[in-house]
Amino acid sequence: MNGSPSPLVGRQEALGALRGALGIGDGFRFLTLVGDPGAGKTRLLSELVTLAGQEGFTTLWGRAAEYEQVLPYSALVDALDDHLHSRRADVVGAVGTAQAEMLAGVFPALASEEGREVPITDRSSLARYRLFRALREMIDTLAGTTGLVLILDDVHWADEGSMEFLDHIVRHPPAGPVLLAAAYRPAQAPPRLAMLVGAAGQRGHEVVVGPLSQAEVEQFLGDEISRVRGRALYEASGGNPFYLEALARMDHTDVGELPPTVLAVLRVELEHLSSTAQRVAQAAAVSADEFEPAIAAVAAEVPQDAALGAIDELVERDIVRARGGRFRFRHPLVRRAAYESAAAGWRVGAHARIAAHLAEVGAPPVVQAHHVQHSGAFGDTHAVGVLLAAARSVIAQAPSTSAHWLQAALRLMPDDLATREERLAVLMELSWAQGVSGRLAEGRDTARELLRLLPYDDYARRGRAARVCALMERQLDRPQEARALLLDELSRMPNPRAAAAVPLRMRLVAESLMRVDFRAAQAVLDLMPDAADDWEPGLAVAVAALRPMPAYAAGRAADALTYAQAADRLLAAVPDDHLAEWLDAIAWLCWAEINLGRYGDALRHFDRAAGVARATGQSYILTNLLAGKARALVMMGRLPQARATAEESVEGARLLDSGQQLVFALTQVCLAASWAGEDDAAILAGEEAVHRGVGGGEVWGAIARYARGQALVNSGRLDEGAEAVLDACDRFDSPRLDRATLMVSCEVLAQAAAARGDEAGAMAWAARAAALDDPGLPAFSGTVPLARAHALRGKDPAAAAAAATQAARMLSEGQRDLDAGRALLVAGLAHLEAGERSLARDSLRSAAAAFDACGARGLKAQTDRELRRLGVRVSGSASGSQPGQQGRGQDALGLSPRELQVAQLVAEGLTNQQIAQRLFLSVRTIETHLSRIFTKLEVSSRVGVATALNRRP
Repeated sequence: MNGSPSPLVGRQEALGALRGALGIGDGFRFLTLVGDPGAGKTRLLSELVTLAGQEGFTTLWGRAAEYEQVLPYSALVDALDDHLHSRRADVVGAVGTAQAEMLAGVFPALASEEGREVPITDRSSLARYRLFRALREMIDTLAGTTGLVLILDDVHWADEGSMEFLDHIVRHPPAGPVLLAAAYRPAQAPPRLAMLVGAAGQRGHEVVVGPLSQAEVEQFLGDEISRVRGRALYEASGGNPFYLEALARMDHTDVGELPPTVLAVLRVELEHLSSTAQRVAQAAAVSADEFEPAIAAVAAEVPQDAALGAIDELVERDIVRARGGRFRFRHPLVRRAAYESAAAGWRVGAHARIAAHLAEVGAPPVVQAHHVQHSGAFGDTHAVGVLLAAARSVIAQAPSTSAHWLQAALRLMPDDLATREERLAVLMELSWAQGVSGRLAEGRDTARELLRLLPYDDYARRGRAARVCALMERQLDRPQEARALLLDELSRMPNPRAAAAVPLRMRLVAESLMRVDFRAAQAVLDLMPDAADDWEPGLAVAVAALRPMPAYAAGRAADALTYAQAADRLLAAVPDDHLAEWLDAIAWLCWAEINLGRYGDALRHFDRAAGVARATGQSYILTNLLAGKARALVMMGRLPQARATAEESVEGARLLDSGQQLVFALTQVCLAASWAGEDDAAILAGEEAVHRGVGGGEVWGAIARYARGQALVNSGRLDEGAEAVLDACDRFDSPRLDRATLMVSCEVLAQAAAARGDEAGAMAWAARAAALDDPGLPAFSGTVPLARAHALRGKDPAAAAAAATQAARMLSEGQRDLDAGRALLVAGLAHLEAGERSLARDSLRSAAAAFDACGARGLKAQTDRELRRLGVRVSGSASGSQPGQQGRGQDALGLSPRELQVAQLVAEGLTNQQIAQRLFLSVRTIETHLSRIFTKLEVSSRVGVATALNRRP
């Protein structure tokens, strides 16, 4: 933080915004200060520190630096690390040892007292997501009950990891009283930074810091400056406070003769220093944004006593300012002026001297790497080793930085026979780091460069590189390019059945499966043996893992089950390190097991494959595995676990910036949230999945449309939802959905038709479900009597109850507990309509217990209402409520969290317009919520809503 700030002139509107942002008693706030260099952002942040201190908040300040932009999380470390020294025990106690060890990889203050290095066990992008969650929890701990103001200055220079964390904390804010204030230059900021305030919604506020007016400039200059000179200074500076101050310092120079840029003015200021002070200033600028005298002395090649004397001169002239035992330039522009005033060759030497000093004192490679990359000579093997070690040490926390240092190492490595193998290995690492960091196009290009360099007859490595490249093309939603690449590589191989060709053929199988071209997938598999003597370990398992899905899709359930059992046996017999290369094939086995109703096997294999993916950094596979696991958990009715798993998959997909993986993940969030009764969140996720505009013509795009339709039906929008489900099934003309999802869709459409009174239509959908039934897949057979029960309720409720009871038994045997509960609910309602009150009570009680165990709060509330009508005393479910929600009252009334919020405001007497303003929603949305509230509470007026709320348990 800058010291000795000049008096603040003007900025009253900005000060008001700062005071408003400090209202963090109700939780997180995000504030940005946006302005050109020298506009006064840092000065306003100093004022924020003063205001925060008056309110009793802890204030921590960090700054990103122009010449250290690649250093991971530098602004956060600058802000937090010193404070963490005194709070280490509190933080470790709050976040736990495992998370503290993860955070210690970023914050040296949290390193274990023994200094032991924690091995990296998760190299995927989701390691960053876990780091972000731990960091958010740590910030919550530091905030405590009194509050925390975290200031990050010059964020336009922050590394990608810091940007990702800001995006994360805005979308997942800490619960405690925290204000995060970030200042940046809009012209130099990445687009994602400018979008953060909008993502923060009502908790975000942007302050635009513009130039001072002429009157404010005159006030800033004071009476010592004549009006004529003040006007000239105003015109020369454009009202920019820093430029104005720099010009005013040159009080012996005529404004009209000043250099054309402020940097030149600052160089003039530096020229008035002694020669030693000039040299130390240049050395300090090369050293670091916040420098130590000893390092500056080394870079300047002066004795330490001389360096300290020079620093005294720099402080006296306000070139640098003290910060504890270290020093910082008064403004980044001053540092730039000092840096650029040094000769380019001298700067290289200064970086080299600092790098040598850091190596001598045993600094870790990450600390050395910045200076090594600026000073390392071509062919310098020591420099290459430092850069490679630094890159490998930060891959989990900051893969973009890792990629940067890998590229720097490649630039220093000769391209000759002696280094060719090492270059090829580093290129593979670079492709991986780029992919993990979300730079899929760059990773793809690096893999293509690797293919260009590999000899044509190096079939094994070319096959591996082509397969990785095709995977990235797939994540970029370029399936045609992926397929073309695979076919091109295969055409180069003299023996299409050789072991080197098998991985490429496996990838072709996967591409065909994604396109729902199961015949093509089967045709390729038919050309592949189950094993061969020259196959590497794990390849036989991978081939076996691909066989169940095409067989299932072709309606050969018995064959698919046989293949799945064989793959299960092979998997159990091989160690994890044999699976790392083939996780995409293992993922297809897991998804096939879901379709076959083998949920326990699917979960076991998903967990094992996800563990390998984390350890080997295969993020693009991990997000898919997590989405699949969430799908299995939804089918089994384990909704809270499914929601958490799906959201983790979403975070990984966003970090990867992969549209395909994001759609996979959002689809499962939609389904898990919908069955949990969180209609708004479900529909939001479903609409984002559908509107991403990727996956057209492929199975995952159809599943996303189905999920959105299911969410609409569950929210009460039956006609709209039924139409969306029908569209997802391509109106059954040429459906891309799997058989199980098609059967469930028929049940949904039967339910919607029955609700409209269309008994014939409901029976037709029940008949279609029966036509899709496969006796070899008993886990789904219960869907048929459930669809029939919907159709029968209107004309024969007793028969409907019998069909629903049968469905519940069959679904329960198939481990589909949520659907079994739904069938019991239908059975209970049908018994009630048939006048069989005792049977109705029994079925509804069983349904309520099932929904309670599944975490299906909306269905539980609906069932409880029916039980009350039968005179059964019920209470809200403990398992159904969420922390911070009014779970008991909500469950008792059957309202979603948002509906309960609207109902409470209605009871307070607010109009729809006032409620819309209070909740930042549209009036139409409020009207929609109110319509559902009337239906659920069985009232017809706003007075009835208030009465129902007053009666709730």
